[in-house]
Amino acid sequence: MNIVLLGVNHKTAPIEVRERLAIEPSRLAEATRSLVQTPGVHEGMILSTCNRVELLLCQEPAAPAPMRFLHDYFALEPALLRPHVYEYREREAVRHIFRVASSLDSMVVGEPQILGQVKESYSVARSVGAVQSTLDKLLQSAFTVAKKVRSETQIGSSSVSIASVAVELAQKIFGSLQGKKVFLVGAGKMSELAARQLIQQGASSILVTNRTHERAVKLAETYHGRVIRYEELYATADQADIIITSTGAPHAIFRREHGQQFMQRRRNRPMFFIDIAVPRDVDPAMGKVEGIFLYDIDDLQSVAASHLADRAREAEQAESIVTREVDRYQQKLQTLNVVPTIVELQRSVEELRQAELRRMQSRLQSLTPEQQAAVDALTKGIMAKFLHLPLQAIKSAARNGDSGSVDVIRNVFDLAQGGESVNGTMNGNGNLQPEAEVAEGEAPESPEVQLEPEEHS
Repeated sequence: MNIVLLGVNHKTAPIEVRERLAIEPSRLAEATRSLVQTPGVHEGMILSTCNRVELLLCQEPAAPAPMRFLHDYFALEPALLRPHVYEYREREAVRHIFRVASSLDSMVVGEPQILGQVKESYSVARSVGAVQSTLDKLLQSAFTVAKKVRSETQIGSSSVSIASVAVELAQKIFGSLQGKKVFLVGAGKMSELAARQLIQQGASSILVTNRTHERAVKLAETYHGRVIRYEELYATADQADIIITSTGAPHAIFRREHGQQFMQRRRNRPMFFIDIAVPRDVDPAMGKVEGIFLYDIDDLQSVAASHLADRAREAEQAESIVTREVDRYQQKLQTLNVVPTIVELQRSVEELRQAELRRMQSRLQSLTPEQQAAVDALTKGIMAKFLHLPLQAIKSAARNGDSGSVDVIRNVFDLAQGGESVNGTMNGNGNLQPEAEVAEGEAPESPEVQLEPEEHS
């Protein structure tokens, strides 16, 4: 099986493209089911955020390119997508998902929201049976790496997010937020983060609205704001100096004609819209209305860049951790890929030992039970010592990515070619014990691959 990652993000595609690929949370499970129904795809997960849409797949080597799913599911022409799509395979796919989970590929490097978004996508994919052994192991490792980056560097020492950058932009526009009235349209996580920052920067009052009224009430109560019923949005929006909008609406909720109405009622006093939703909440044509200044999420990149400069050293340390953990993961994977060979060799030798004991059974009948047990232990010990060097050679070859040496050993011992790689312990009875790794040291005396548990976050 091959690990493949395909996607677009804020670095490769403008918001005009990303919003056409965005998947609402309510549709994520259905989209994930569709993904794993693609021919040749065995496991899959979709990550859809304001800055990226990515497909993580475990698929057959000869499976069609995953671009086909994007074309079919979103009904988009290949020519539109091809210039913006990146694709990673195997090691590079592992590295990318480790970097994404660790917030090294985010618009705001170090922001904490992305890890929660990856975990939510993982949870949805597991719930529909789209993530199984291979991707489960990969994603659990990604969570562990993200935790290590957070604990061993200061990359997340200050609370920076898309929402806080939006508030920073508003502050730069006005010079100060003292006495300014802000309207939060949408009561999700982004709005909550924005409300916290707005209060800290001195905004005089906050208005909150949301399609689900109870969520708006909860947010307003937390930050001493005033709730506006959603149906009163257009009648009251002109009261605000700044509107920060981040709803999950599939289409723009503010259009040019709304802006013209707001300006008439405000007597041309300027009004600022900061749209951090994907798909966008504000039609770009609204920015052409005189007196209205519109910024979308891509406009926040210049502000976010200053935070990257501040965190350059921490980001460098985090990249080193990711590189080290990718190497570690690949070594584990290579080792686990030879577990079937180890099991098959142990089983073959054990069958030979049992056959010889049966052949000598008539001569051993005169022995006492204690003596027969001693013979059994003796033959097991001889076989274990005989297997020690071949097993160590297989493990060493796996760690070094030397598949040729493994093939030589298989040929020498006349073992069947092929076999599935596994993510766990395969014991002498052919039973799989998950989350495991071939141990170092002496070969075991029983036909069982010794493994040690992996750390999880």
